[in-house]
Amino acid sequence: MGLFLKHGFENVTVAQIAEAVEVSRMTVYNYFPTKEDLALRPIEDHIGDAARTVRERPPGQSPVEALRHAFLTGLDARDAATGLSDAPHVLAVRRLLDETPTLADRALRLTARDRALLAAELTEPGRHDNPDVLARVKAAQLIGLREELVAENVRRLLAGESADTVYPDARAAAQAAFDLTAHGLLGSGR
Repeated sequence: MGLFLKHGFENVTVAQIAEAVEVSRMTVYNYFPTKEDLALRPIEDHIGDAARTVRERPPGQSPVEALRHAFLTGLDARDAATGLSDAPHVLAVRRLLDETPTLADRALRLTARDRALLAAELTEPGRHDNPDVLARVKAAQLIGLREELVAENVRRLLAGESADTVYPDARAAAQAAFDLTAHGLLGSGR
């Protein structure tokens, strides 16, 4: 990641990466089929977290409440997955993502995979006429909610605010967003 941050993603070759870590190019390709895979590994490690949270929730807890709890716990810990980590290396990676279209595009595809995994957990066969579509709609709402909350936190941190300054607003926004999702859009005023 250091080479990408120092020289820009597009300006670094796999050969340079291999040389920096003293392995062959083929060794790099064996572990990371593309440069994007290497750069986005920290994000890719979280793909499936939402589905796992829903799958492992306590009996009687709704998927929305399980995901709310997980997100709020992440905010409390200033977890990078919530966008609320102001650690310099995390912010540098966020900037790199914002500045590199190929990485931003790949991140969107990872989000789509995360959404599909969550939809698979939310499918309720026999409960609706088209359970797969409804599961995908629910997953889109929940992943979209998370992505917007993360984006707002990142935006503020990249603008120079500290995680501790952003935290109260981030927590309030998360509570409101999960409430909106839990109770539906009908009473939202618009």
